[in-house]
Amino acid sequence: MEGYYSLKEIPNKGLCGLMDFVFTTGLVVGIDEIGYVGRYCYSDKEEAIKAFNEYTGEGDPTGPWIKYKGAGGERCKEQNCVNCHCKR
Repeated sequence: MEGYYSLKEIPNKGLCGLMDFVFTTGLVVGIDEIGYVGRYCYSDKEEAIKAFNEYTGEGDPTGPWIKYKGAGGERCKEQNCVNCHCKR
């Protein structure tokens, strides 16, 4: 489980944590020894930390996440996203 930090169990999501990627910080859900179920990408690390600390496991986390990647495919938070290629 290299690269993850601030790990904690979140109800209905399993082991969760934060991980720094090249351009974003990910709020990562469902971490196990193989990988993870999904991640919410934040352009601002402080916003990711705040959302992680407040996340209850109900629905999507708060804050200005840009994109979800993982189980169920990719999706953007904004309805009219022009910065990604996810399906709406």
